[in-house]
Formats: sequence, structure tokens, C-alpha cells
Amino acid sequence: MLFTATMLITSCTDKKQAESNPFFEVYNTPFQVPPFDLIKTEHFMPAFEEGMKQQLAEIDAIVNNPDAPDFENTILAMEYAGELLGKVSYVFYNTNSANTNDTVQAVAREVSPKLAQHYDHINMNAGLFERVKAVYAQKDDLNLDSESMRLLEETYKGFIRSGANLDAESQSRLKEINQELSTLTLRFSENVLAENNTYELVVENEADLKGLPSSLIDMAAGTAKEKGKEGKWVFTLHNPSVMPFLQYSDNRELRRTLQQAYVNRGNNNNGNDNKDIINSIVKLRIERAALLGYTDHASFILEENMAKTPETVMGLLNRLWEPTMKIARKDAADLTAMLHADEAGATLEAWDWRYYAEKVRAVRYDLDEEQLRPYFRLESVRDGIFDLTNRLWGMQYIERNDLPRPHPDAVAYEVTEADGSHIGILYMDFHPRASKRSGAWMSSYREQMRSPNGDMISPVVTLVCNFTPPSGDNPSLLTLDEVETFFHEFGHGLHGLLSNVRDRSLSGTNVPRDFVELPSQIMEHWATDPGFLPLYAKHYQTGEPMPQQLIDKLQASAHFNQGFTTGEFLASAFLDMDYHHRNQPLDVDPYTFEINSMKKVGLIPEILPRHRSTYFLHIFSLGYSAGYYSYIWSAVLDADAYEAFREAGIFDKETAARFRNTVLSKGGTVDPMELYVAFRGHEPDIKPLLNVRGLN
Repeated sequence: MLFTATMLITSCTDKKQAESNPFFEVYNTPFQVPPFDLIKTEHFMPAFEEGMKQQLAEIDAIVNNPDAPDFENTILAMEYAGELLGKVSYVFYNTNSANTNDTVQAVAREVSPKLAQHYDHINMNAGLFERVKAVYAQKDDLNLDSESMRLLEETYKGFIRSGANLDAESQSRLKEINQELSTLTLRFSENVLAENNTYELVVENEADLKGLPSSLIDMAAGTAKEKGKEGKWVFTLHNPSVMPFLQYSDNRELRRTLQQAYVNRGNNNNGNDNKDIINSIVKLRIERAALLGYTDHASFILEENMAKTPETVMGLLNRLWEPTMKIARKDAADLTAMLHADEAGATLEAWDWRYYAEKVRAVRYDLDEEQLRPYFRLESVRDGIFDLTNRLWGMQYIERNDLPRPHPDAVAYEVTEADGSHIGILYMDFHPRASKRSGAWMSSYREQMRSPNGDMISPVVTLVCNFTPPSGDNPSLLTLDEVETFFHEFGHGLHGLLSNVRDRSLSGTNVPRDFVELPSQIMEHWATDPGFLPLYAKHYQTGEPMPQQLIDKLQASAHFNQGFTTGEFLASAFLDMDYHHRNQPLDVDPYTFEINSMKKVGLIPEILPRHRSTYFLHIFSLGYSAGYYSYIWSAVLDADAYEAFREAGIFDKETAARFRNTVLSKGGTVDPMELYVAFRGHEPDIKPLLNVRGLN
């Protein structure tokens, strides 16, 4: 296994430290969840230091074990090492993502290079690697079960990919690169957060609100009041504010202003500018790949994914690109015609697309997305997801107000099987705040595993989102996109909660990047399935289910705007590959590089990449480098996999059990293609995806 900064759990016996630092004692809480109410920022660094010290001592004990290396005293011993370090890492990195501040960020800047050095010390430990090699050399004679064999193989590969076979000089340089990258990727994320929180579009004239839905106006008024600007309206770069503004505002100049602020985050030649950081990250990744014997960073990353090679990725992207752009060009012509009705001869711009797409949708399908919102009260969507997972797997959710929470906004649930037996703990944290990075994600405070004596250690999962908050007299009413995001992240949560393996490093979402999105994206299909939609989408005032007429309109418009939706995604996937499928540093600044990249593939100017370079957190901070394509790769899988539910019935328990037993519970213990074939009976077919998106 490759040692990383996400290790596990339990105790330390230093009495003096335990009296002052919650990380140094067994958590005295229900289900041993972290005692968030007791943890303070000053507790993190001492726990990190002690955790690193303990893990190195554990590694030294493995290296110096006089017994001949075997699976138990080397591979499993490594798997169970580093419990304290993992314990603090889980809490700290979730805090830095969802509830950060200046002091937490200062700790992150201090500890990141230290952790990079720490893991390099382990991964390049010659004595440790010799023991791993000795076990690996006899793997065919060890009579290992499939999970143990997988752990052994992944452990060995992890050492090779971490530089264990390099000479001393190359290892020294690799350590320097890893430390530099740990700092740069952290700074990139901090800069994006600062850009999100700094910008405000202040509207003082009520006439400038024309076209905006009342819910958005109320939210902007509430934001203004919070910022000491009562009587005005403040719009921000957080998605629940900026996206509906671009979709509905009649004021074209204000749409331009807000959209330009959004797409230029990290590109403002100020203290939060990310262009130089991108140049440095790309250069260092190229150098690291070369040191490790790879042509480029993409080749290094993709070796471990289902795709295996950059050529395979590019083949998929190119196959989808032309039909997508064909639709996009036709859509652009339709939107331009609508624009000319308002402003003769005007050129359709990026800040016009969402606005005129909404107008075309209203004319073509008699559908305004604001018609859907009253049926998507946050609590109704949540209960719908609970109901769906109960129908499929018998899962039950018990709200636990007695559990410490990572933030006052978070809610906690105990998740159980149908018979009441414990599965895990689920936290959910729904709305934007200045201390939370943008987007939505699933993470863990503890991953499922089994202890050395075989006892189940249950998972503690968290879902963090940035959904439209309540405003005025209205509850939180979600957009369709937010509904699908909720289902998506809950799918990741299921992957973590329903894991049933021995080894933490292979549990839950610890799978190849282009397989991890299958459990999340398949859940999105239920969100709009006409057989399930009326069961959870109920009007927040009347309780009436979404009428069939509205469901029919939604289904009829399913392919609408796919040129934009798929096009902006594919553009970002191409951009990611252009940054990482190269063996020379950038010879232009990232802004120019991006323009050239988009010209090369032929992205129409009215559409921008979903993630511009300077705020492309996925690839420059969050571990998706040379992997952003994974969402569309997994879309092939999820579209084909959902056909199994359509064929058997979308609530079919037998199909659901097979999906749980072959995908959700297995983590990374089996090759992902084998898991997929075990569920579906054949390798994935791209045709369902083409049908779902109207690209055939």
C-alpha cells in the first residue's frame, strides 16, 4: 500500500498529553466519532507530530523484525500502522475543507511539507522495501485470499511508484518535488477560496433585479444584511448565487460583470493569482514522472486507472466531442436568434448562454426550472433518498442529536440495516459559508475496516454541499442541478457506508479514480426517473406530488442543452489532459495555454470550460490530475449499469443486492472491470450514454 495522509484511528498512552489533547485518547463518544466540541486548532499540530513519531517507530519495528518477512508481519503490519496520524488527519483535512480559518490554514501550510517528507521517508525506506519485495517474490506460494493478494500487489506497486527503486540522488530530488507540490496545491486551493469570499456584486437599484426569481432576491437581501448593507442586494461567486443570476437576470451588463468575476477567479494578478502556481505544478509533475520512468504525468496517473493510457482517454473524449459540438453549434444558433429578438445584431457571449437557454426551454417545452423548485424542498429530497435506499437495501436513518457535530450547521444520522444492526454514521452539511470551499463532496472521518482481531470498524462518512439556503419565508428549495448533486454525493456516501472489507486502504472509495464515480453517478438516474420522482418531489406548501404534466415536460427536455452541459465538461477534460499529457513545461502563461487548448479542439467561443485553469481545483488541488475525464468514463458505466435496473425494475431488490455485493461493498479489493462484469454480465456499452445524452 502507498502510505498517504489519510490513515486511521485509536489511542495513545501518554497520560500527560491525553489530559489536554482529545486525539491522544480513545474518543469517549457514541460510536467513537470525533469529539468535535473538544477539538481545538492548537490540538492539531502536536497530534500530527506525535502521530508521525509513532508511525515511524512502528515502521522501524517492522524493518527490524528478526523473523523472515511474511504477509502478516510486513504487509498487514504496515496496514495497521499509523493509527494516530490517521486519526488527526481525517479531522484536520475535513476541517480545512469545510470549516477553515486563518489559523487552520496556517497549520495546513506548516504540516503539508512535513507530511510529504514523512511519507517519503516511509515509501523510500530501503529496509522496508526489501521486506515487501521478499513477500512479493513469493506471492504465488502464499495461498493468499483475493483481498490479501490485492493488498500485497498494491503495496508493492505503491513503493515502486513512490520511488523506492530510485538511486539516492533521484530519491532526494523526488522528496523535494513532493514537498514543493504539497505546498503549491494547498496554496492553489486557498487562493480560490479567498477569491470566492472576496467578491461581491452589490445591487442598489431594484430595477436591476428584473427577471430574478423572488427566492434569489430574498437570498441576496439576506446576504446584504449579513454584510452590513441592509436595503441592498449582494450576489456572490458561490453557485447558489451566481448560477441562477446568470440564468434569469434581464440585465445583460450585470450578467457579464458577475460571469467575468466568476471565470477569472485566480486570474486577477493579485495576491490570490494562481497562474505561476500552475506553471510550477505542471513543471514539477513532469519532472517527477520522468524520474519515475514515465513519459508524462498522465501516463503515470492512468497506469492505475481503468483507462490505463492517455490514448484510451483521448479516444473516448474525441468520440464524444464532435456530436457534442454539433449540437452546441445548433443550440448557439437558436440562442442567437432569441438574443436578436432583444438586441438586433448582438453577438451571443458566454454570459448570455444560461439566460437564453432558459428562454428557449420555456418556449420549446413550456418549462421553467423555477417551476420545479417548490417540489424540491431540501428535506423532501433528503427523505426521498432515504426512502430509495430503504427500498433498495433496507437502510434506515436515525437522527442523532447526541453526537458531536463538525459544525453547527451539520446534521448527524446513525445508518442501520433493515434489522437495526449498525452500518455507520452519516454527517451532512448543506449550505455555503465563508469557511467552506466551493462545490460538493463526500469524505470520511473514519473508513470501514476490520481490526486485527477481525472486529468490524464502522465508517463515519460526511457529505458536504453548497446548496441554496433558506431565505425569507422560504425553506431551502433546490434547483434540479442541486437535487442531482445531492443524489450524486449520497452515492459516494453509500460506497463508503456499505463497504465490507478487511483492509482500510482498499475499502469504500479507495478505488481507481475512473471507477469511483460509478456509485455516485448511477444514483443521479433515480433523481429524475419518472417512476420515482413523484414519490419524493412534493410541493413544499401543499404536499402534493409533482404533477405528471410537469414530469412529462422534464422528461421531454432531458436532452436539451446537452451541447453546453457535455461540451463544457469535455472542454475541461481536454484541458486537463493537455496540461498533463506533455513532457515539457509550459512555454506560455496558463491563460494563453488554455485559449490555445480550446482552439485546438474547436470549442465554440460562446461556451467556456466548466473549470477555467486558475480555479480548476480538481486537477491542481483535489487529486483529479489527468483524471477529470473520470466523470464521463464513469458515465459510460453508470448509464449501462442503470439499464439493469430499468430491465428488472428500478426498485428491484435482487438487482440492488447484486450491485451492493459486487460494487458497493467490495471497495478496491478486486479489479474494477471484474466487479463491473460481475454485476452487469458484460463489459460496459457506450450506447446507453449516447442515448441518455442524445448524442447518437
